[in-house]
Amino acid sequence: MTHPYIPNAEPGVRARMLAEIGVDSVEEFYADIPAGLRLARPLDLPAPFTAEQDLVRHMRGLFAKNVEALSFLGHGTYPHYVPAVCDEVNTRSEFLTAYAGEPYEDHGRFQSLFEYVSQMGELLEMDVVNVPTYDGYQAAGTAIRMACRYTGRGKVLVTSAINRDKLSKLRDFLSHDTEIELAPVKDNGEFGDVEIDDSYAAIYLETPNLYGVVETRGRELAELAHAHGALLVVGTDPISLGVLAPPAAYGADIACGDIQSLGMHQSYGGGHAGYIATQDHEPLVAEFPSRLFGIAPTAVEGEYGFGDVYYDRTSFAHREEGKEWVGTAAALWGITAGVYLALMGPEGMRELGETILARTRYAMDALGSIVKHAGAIHFREFAIEVPDAAGLLAGLRERGIFGGVQLDERTVLVCVTERHSIADIDRLAAAIKEIL
Repeated sequence: MTHPYIPNAEPGVRARMLAEIGVDSVEEFYADIPAGLRLARPLDLPAPFTAEQDLVRHMRGLFAKNVEALSFLGHGTYPHYVPAVCDEVNTRSEFLTAYAGEPYEDHGRFQSLFEYVSQMGELLEMDVVNVPTYDGYQAAGTAIRMACRYTGRGKVLVTSAINRDKLSKLRDFLSHDTEIELAPVKDNGEFGDVEIDDSYAAIYLETPNLYGVVETRGRELAELAHAHGALLVVGTDPISLGVLAPPAAYGADIACGDIQSLGMHQSYGGGHAGYIATQDHEPLVAEFPSRLFGIAPTAVEGEYGFGDVYYDRTSFAHREEGKEWVGTAAALWGITAGVYLALMGPEGMRELGETILARTRYAMDALGSIVKHAGAIHFREFAIEVPDAAGLLAGLRERGIFGGVQLDERTVLVCVTERHSIADIDRLAAAIKEIL
C-alpha cells in the first residue's frame, strides 16, 4: 500500500524500479536468506498502549526482570570499564544529532573524528585509519576485500581460531567473489603450519584469537604472505596494544578490528564500530571504501579545518561504480573511542593492559588443569574444557554467575577484564570446583 511518508511506495513507481533492476518482486532481493529464517506472515504484535502511563508500567515490569550477576561473558562484546566522561561527551547534542553535514556546520564533529583516527594511528603505528564502519566484522570483511582488490586475487587463508559468527559474516560478505580457506590451529592454540602459493590475496590472522591466545607467529606469516605477493591482514582489539606489539611491528599490511572495548558499554550486545588501518601507501589507501579524515590549513593564517581526504575513491563520488558501498558510519562511537584514548593516554593503556594480562593469568592458575592452551600467553580470554559445558554454565547461573560462553559441548570461553577483582575470580573458581 502507498504510504505518505515512504518515498517510492506508490505501486507504479515501485513496478518501474523493479523493471529497471530486472526482477519481478521485492522477494527476490531476499533469495539468499534461508526460507526457515524468513517470516511469511505479519508480525504478531500486541495491541498498542493508548496511555503513556500504561507504557511506563509495562516497561518497568520488563526492567524488573533484569538480574544483577557476576559475569565472565566476552566472546566479541567485552565488559570493560566505561569512564563517565565517555557517556557525557557522546550524549552531547552537537555529537548525538550530527549525522552528516559539512565542516562549516558540524560543530566539531569532524575535528573529533580526526583526533580519534590520529590516536588510533599512533596506537597502531600506522598512518591511515578510517572513520568507523558498522562493526569489527564488517571491518574484517572490508580489509580482506581491500587485499583482494589490491592484489587482483580472490583467495584468502583465514585462521580457524575465529568467532563462528564472525566467520559466518565473512563467508556471507565475501561469498560472491572471494574463496575462504581455513588454516589449522596448533595444540597451543596458535595459527598452524600452512603453505600458500601465488593465488592467495592475503593471510588473515587474529590476535588475541578466539581462545584469547596471543599469536607469536606474526612476523613469520607476514614473510610467508609477502614471499607470494600476498598481504597479511591482522584483526586485533586496540585495548590490547598498551602491552602487545601492534600488527605493523611484525609486518602486517592491514590492521582491523572492533573498538567496542574503548569506552562502549555491552548494552545487550554492545555498541560496536570497526576500524581499518594501513600505512600511507597510495595504491592500498585507494582501496579504502570508507571515509578518511584529515587536517588542512584554511585561507586564514594559523587556522585549520578538518574533513574528507581522497574523497574521489568513495562511492559518494562514484555512486554505483564505487569499489564498495559506503553507508552510515558509526561515527559517534569513533568520537567515544577518541575520548577514551585521550583520557587513558599511553601510560593508562599500558597499565590497563598489564592488569588484564595479570588477572587473566591469575584466573587460569586458579582453574588449573581444566584450562586449555595453558602454556600460551593469553589476553582477556581463555578456554576451559569440562565434561558438560551446558551443565556447568547452568550450575553457575544458579549461583548468580554467568561463567562464560559455550563454544561446544565441552568447551567454555571465560573472559576476565580489569573490572574483575581477585575476589570475583576466586568466587568463580570455587563455584566451578564445587560443581565439577
